[in-house]
Amino acid sequence: MKHIGRLHILTDTQLQKRFSHSELTEMAIAGGADTIQFRQKHGSTRELIDTAMEMKELCARAGMTFIVNDRIDIAIACDADGVHLGQDDFPIPLARKLLGDEKIIGGSAGNVEEALKCMAEGADYIGFGPVFPTQSKDDAGPATGIEAMRNLLRVVSLPVIAIGGVDPGNVAAIIDAGAHGIAVISAVCCSEDPEAAARILKEALDHGSKAC
Repeated sequence: MKHIGRLHILTDTQLQKRFSHSELTEMAIAGGADTIQFRQKHGSTRELIDTAMEMKELCARAGMTFIVNDRIDIAIACDADGVHLGQDDFPIPLARKLLGDEKIIGGSAGNVEEALKCMAEGADYIGFGPVFPTQSKDDAGPATGIEAMRNLLRVVSLPVIAIGGVDPGNVAAIIDAGAHGIAVISAVCCSEDPEAAARILKEALDHGSKAC
């Protein structure tokens, strides 16, 4: 059975320049993240492969899940544990043919229709959002809000990972609504101390889960 993590950290070197993807990976893992997602929109394919292979090794050593955002070619090249695909990215059914049944495929959704499409096409989990306003993703739509996620969870049977404006203050509400977990970018990557930021999110996630 595939293990879908509950604390997904998306590494970023565009919003901040202090830390590399590999450094962020190490700090996020030390802080309690169980899934690292490599998100890089720019750079040569060779550079992306080299970075992804470093990150995959760090995750493998720690027993954590490593997922590549968008770039299925990079995921294949570094033998990532899976790939996360947006609505306009590589089609999920074709990704499944290339990756096989053992790999994890996540799909992005901003509404019920998109979530049901991801589920029908064979995704293993859904990244839903932005739940709250965010400036971390240029392509993010308007915030959906907690109630929209709650409504989606009534009709979707896959694990749902909330993304977009997630911080320690709203994790409890996210989990109370029924989400499986959370995904963050700036809340960790842009923090003065990414390891501590990840740890605080992990504690909020654990506390919220116990309260449900």
